[in-house]
Amino acid sequence: MSKQPVLVQALLKPETYPHSPKKVELVQTQMSFLFLTGDYVYKVKKPVDLGFLDYTTLEKRRFFCQQEIELNRRLCPEIYLEVVPIVSSQGQIRLVGEGETIEYAVKMKQLPAEQMMDRLLPQDLVMEEMVVRVAEKLASFHDKARTSPEISAYGKLDAIMINTEENFTQTERYMGISISDQKYHRIKAYTNEFLKSNKSLFQKRIASGRIRDCHGDLHAAHVCISNGIYIYDCIEFNDRFRYGDVASEVAFLAMDIDRFKQADLSQAFVNAYVSLSQDKELLQLLNFYKCYRAYVRGKVESFKFDDPYVSEEEKASALAAARRYFELAESYV
Repeated sequence: MSKQPVLVQALLKPETYPHSPKKVELVQTQMSFLFLTGDYVYKVKKPVDLGFLDYTTLEKRRFFCQQEIELNRRLCPEIYLEVVPIVSSQGQIRLVGEGETIEYAVKMKQLPAEQMMDRLLPQDLVMEEMVVRVAEKLASFHDKARTSPEISAYGKLDAIMINTEENFTQTERYMGISISDQKYHRIKAYTNEFLKSNKSLFQKRIASGRIRDCHGDLHAAHVCISNGIYIYDCIEFNDRFRYGDVASEVAFLAMDIDRFKQADLSQAFVNAYVSLSQDKELLQLLNFYKCYRAYVRGKVESFKFDDPYVSEEEKASALAAARRYFELAESYV
């Protein structure tokens, strides 16, 4: 524990919290420290600049904490509670109270980890009616989600090509490691050909208002099925990653359900969404976006291979995950 920053060490102590939890568990991501206290989760952003996000100043971290609350309340109003200041007074670090504000945390209700969709799927505990309920929630959310000329621009062919080209450029160095040369070239050729021959379809999506301010990171780990359906942890740090075709968002979760070899559930989810949203065109884009989303996940897992903070054991696991995602991406070609 001594290797952790002073702030993290303080937040691992139950007495730092106003509700004195029995124990505190730490979970880390590349961007955040999450402190699980049983009833609540406190999420503290790391002071990092990763290119696509910048949390380097206290003011920026406060702003993005507010953004996280505001954007996630669209789908999860009862879970995202408030932004709380972390204060220091006479050498003591506490949540809330008098003193100098040294950091901010997003406070949310703690959801049951065992009810996350990525935990339920491998145990065959996800039923068709559950994915239909997820589709209902998502269709309703997309229907109300913001759109504008600025947001719609992200549905243009050149904007989509920037994203797909970035994928291929950033994964070139993993050829022969997590993706074979043959797979890489096959997926790239398919992607470019699909974009070239479906120009009018992408234009039609813009005209019919299907480019929206979405969730942006809708995979199975971000869906909790307990006494309700909770879709949480949307992207708050970069608008560009949330703006896109609703078909891409639906394809993301459908692809992730496919990853657990649950094709029937994946299809039931897509069918329910199409029926509710009356978006039959989505089906023409489904495999393209499934391929794109699986490729992105393969890329993200590959990045861990070069991360100095990732252990050898985690690297081996990330490499296996990356290969599975790239195989899945190819299966949609």
